[in-house]
Amino acid sequence: MDKIPMTRRGFDALDDELKQLKTVDRPAIIRDIAEAREHGDLSENAEYHAAREKQGFIEGRIKELEGILSKADVIDPTRLSGAVKFGATVSVADEDTGDEKTYQIVGETEADIENGLLNIRSPLARALIGKDAGDSVEVKTPGGTRSYEILSIRYI
Repeated sequence: MDKIPMTRRGFDALDDELKQLKTVDRPAIIRDIAEAREHGDLSENAEYHAAREKQGFIEGRIKELEGILSKADVIDPTRLSGAVKFGATVSVADEDTGDEKTYQIVGETEADIENGLLNIRSPLARALIGKDAGDSVEVKTPGGTRSYEILSIRYI
């Protein structure tokens, strides 16, 4: 059973979603199904079928979240230092354009590139792991090879 690395923030977000599904969404959909059943013939009852479909989604998501959380390996980045590793907040500059970006390297389940949360399995994160500030890395992207210089590494 492989552990799934994640930050405390990522773990808490998934745990909050699971609690919401179990305590609010699941009871609400059970009520919706019961109400739809009262409307008679289930074979032609669109409300009933929609509620059952939503229930299937909710139950599937609950199982998925329980599985992820049971395998979670919560890593506290504030206890780390040195070269780039999971949890690091890394500032990089594109060596061709000079554009600077900052990313935190996080687990797959919490990755959100728009908010600077970089999936540990992404090509850029894999290239950064083990490198130090001042190092250059080359990353193969769909648009071609890109070169980045590591400007800073922080563990916050």
